[in-house]
Amino acid sequence: MSKPFDMELFLGGMLKGSHVTRQRHLRQAETIHNEIAQRWQRETPWAWQRKHVVWFLEHYLSRHSEATRYHYVLTLRLIARRLEKSWMLNL
Repeated sequence: MSKPFDMELFLGGMLKGSHVTRQRHLRQAETIHNEIAQRWQRETPWAWQRKHVVWFLEHYLSRHSEATRYHYVLTLRLIARRLEKSWMLNL
């Protein structure tokens, strides 16, 4: 039995700003992680590819407002920076 992935530990050094902003990024990162893990069986962000992130943006967020998508893109950019990936993520 493996431990669940700790998103707070993964993003800990990357998070800046107010407590509310950090908590929003963590909450959104958990949502992203859960959806990708459920759909693609990728248990950690290290296993993600750009297509997984694009799927999340196009399908999971398709019914959300532009502002919500914007905030998720900011969180995904933090994740990409942590992974040292050069994913170009647009709305």
